[in-house]
Amino acid sequence: MNTNPRSGPQGAPPRTRSLSIDGMTCASCVGRVERTLAAVPGVTRAAVNLATGRATVDSDGSVTRAMLMAAIERAGYTVVPEAPLALEIEGMTCASCVGRVEKALKAVPGVSSAVVNLATGRAQVHGAGLDVAALVAAVEGAGYAAAAIDTTTAQEDGSAGRRDAELAALKRDLVIAVALTLPVFVLEMGGHLLPAFHDFIAHTLGMQRSWWLQFALTTLVLILPGRRFYAAGLPALLRGAPDMNSLVAVGTLAAYGFSLVATFAPRLLPAGTVHVYYEAAAVIVSLILLGRMFEAKAKGRTSEAIRRLVKLQPGTARVRRQDGVVETPVSRIVPGDVIEIRPGERIAVDGEVVDGESFVDESMISGEPVPVAKTAGSPVVGGTVNQTGALGIRATAVGAATVLAQIIRLVEQAQGAKLPVQARVDRITLWFVPAVMALALLTFGIWLWFGPDPALTFGLVNAVAVLIIACPCAMGLATPTSIMVGTGRGAELGVLFRKGEALQLLKQAQVVAADKTGTLTEGRPTLTDLQVAAGFERDRVLALVAAVEAKSEHPIARAIVLAAQQDGLALPAISAFESVTGYGVRAQVDGVRVEIGADRFMHTLGLEVAAFAAIATRLGDEGKSPLYAAIDGRLAAVIAVSDPIKSSSPGAIRALHALGLKVAMITGDNRRTGEAIARQLGIDEVIAEVLPQGKVEAVQRLQRAHGRVAYVGDGINDAPALAQADVGLAIGTGTDVAIEAADVVLMSGNLQGVPTAIALSKATMGNIGQNLFWAFAYNTALIPVAAGVLYPLWGVLLSPVFAAGAMAMSSLFVLGNALRLKRFAPPLATR
Repeated sequence: MNTNPRSGPQGAPPRTRSLSIDGMTCASCVGRVERTLAAVPGVTRAAVNLATGRATVDSDGSVTRAMLMAAIERAGYTVVPEAPLALEIEGMTCASCVGRVEKALKAVPGVSSAVVNLATGRAQVHGAGLDVAALVAAVEGAGYAAAAIDTTTAQEDGSAGRRDAELAALKRDLVIAVALTLPVFVLEMGGHLLPAFHDFIAHTLGMQRSWWLQFALTTLVLILPGRRFYAAGLPALLRGAPDMNSLVAVGTLAAYGFSLVATFAPRLLPAGTVHVYYEAAAVIVSLILLGRMFEAKAKGRTSEAIRRLVKLQPGTARVRRQDGVVETPVSRIVPGDVIEIRPGERIAVDGEVVDGESFVDESMISGEPVPVAKTAGSPVVGGTVNQTGALGIRATAVGAATVLAQIIRLVEQAQGAKLPVQARVDRITLWFVPAVMALALLTFGIWLWFGPDPALTFGLVNAVAVLIIACPCAMGLATPTSIMVGTGRGAELGVLFRKGEALQLLKQAQVVAADKTGTLTEGRPTLTDLQVAAGFERDRVLALVAAVEAKSEHPIARAIVLAAQQDGLALPAISAFESVTGYGVRAQVDGVRVEIGADRFMHTLGLEVAAFAAIATRLGDEGKSPLYAAIDGRLAAVIAVSDPIKSSSPGAIRALHALGLKVAMITGDNRRTGEAIARQLGIDEVIAEVLPQGKVEAVQRLQRAHGRVAYVGDGINDAPALAQADVGLAIGTGTDVAIEAADVVLMSGNLQGVPTAIALSKATMGNIGQNLFWAFAYNTALIPVAAGVLYPLWGVLLSPVFAAGAMAMSSLFVLGNALRLKRFAPPLATR
């Protein structure tokens, strides 16, 4: 009897769960959540940490995550969804395997979605309270092997090891198969090709002994290198879930079994049908092993992007300790440690420079080749390369929290993504193999009943050809291989696809809408113009004006002060500072009266600004508002402060136009300023004077007018607009990337990544289209040929041997075509 009224079923194992909670703001929130969780039957302890936003719950085995989530939501808070669980799947060979693994995973309680990728051999499982053991058991029940992957760290070394072992096994089996198959092929096919060779075999070895020898060699082929097809394919067939291995197993065993009867019990066969097809069974195994080996090699090349990223992580670093500098594994570095970086070394973790000066190559995160100067206080990113000087950096982020680890996770997620187009393919291929087996039986029956003599032989050969040629490898590889190569190439160019769907949607965009400040422009006001009147010296005027503006917190004032500091000017002391509301400011500086403001302020002082009329007109056309300075009652200078356009923006806009896209600018600035910048950049449409909350409505307006919209912003202030757009692209600079706000993250920090992302989307989707066309056209065209549809017209039949070769070639074509994306070059205007 259970003595604890709050425990679950007797014998249920205790467990601890951690949940991330959103919405808590104070200690009373913590108390409310703890009381709510403690009231759940079966919970023995609940502790909530406000700083981390996490709850730790001890309970018996009767308490599910769903129960805890419901309790927290009743208390008025929300539970942040768990990160997807990743599984490594072994044994998948075709698209029908993918469908069966997904179906098995989705049947596990708590799973909301499951996406399986044939090219990576991985599954991404989403849901609440996921049980790894149950997921693994479900996959094993479907006939495959599975193991959980730790997504917080890079696992590519282990995956690479498994791929290398798989490739080595395939090479070994292929060598054995070819060595045993070659004599069989020569003995059987040599006689068909050369009548003299047939007579030679008949008079020396004898046809019966030739068949015995072929039987012995073919048996070795099937039970040694061919064993993999039967070990996987026959159990799948018995479960009623045949896959590609089942097709190969049934096809080769049919040819082998018929030959066995012809060799040892020929009287059981109708007259005229006693033939052997040992060479077909052996050659099919050899050719499919050859295709598998090439596939394994190509799959390894598709994931090179991840391997290169993982290799950017140094294994050790030189850490300053009390007793000197110690070589320490990176896994043991904690935030706050100070690390010494010598010239030419990779920076181990994210941090901040505490001493030294150098230039750092940050191209791996930004795609920009120009090294960045680093001095005390500058941020640095792990994996980047120190160049000229020695640096001391204080670690600020380590392990899974570093930018490089986030990039690796993003690339892995994007490579494992399933595009909408792939879902349609999967629905077809799930039923493809059973349909092919039914078609092979139909082919056999038609030839047996209606075919010419020997009908049994014709029926067998054509049925085997249908089974072999229809293997859906190419269908299963068509989409994921292109996604892997495309997203990997994007990462190399500083374009990270956070969501796989963006790869498809971005191609369909008709308009690119960009925020102005920080996206098209630098995002910080700068002194752009200072023209002094005759009789005044520039540095003297700038120093006097900056001294007055130093008392103001206005962004324009800060830009003037910064310009004086950058010029090394000393700011004199001031007195009698006064702000004249709506006009400007005045003060006594160094014994002179200085007054700064718009033209109306000068008019109230009795000063004419006509001397600067031409300059003021030019500034107005450029979208700048001129200010004037008067010193001791004389007009001294005209000044303009503006947010300068990024040097990369004009080329990026031209590249977007070259891709056939309209470009719109959304800004909170006044219309005159916005239109002036639009004229300089060649922007098609300006939506000006928009408040932050109005950006969503502006995006909706563009969607109604033009169709799909890609919105480009900083990923923080523009989060609602990024979410509203069909595709949101966040522009960031390394550690400031707002990964959660967008579908695509542009690491370069400028607009150049946008045409690169769109062009890469178009190239990748085009590549997928080519692959799918080839895969489906191949099967559509060649299955009828294999069934013998051309025989009544031209006497043409497709040998099972050629069917196996064609099947292997179709997969190799798809893989080779996908690998062309590795040579993708950004649009010329963005370079």
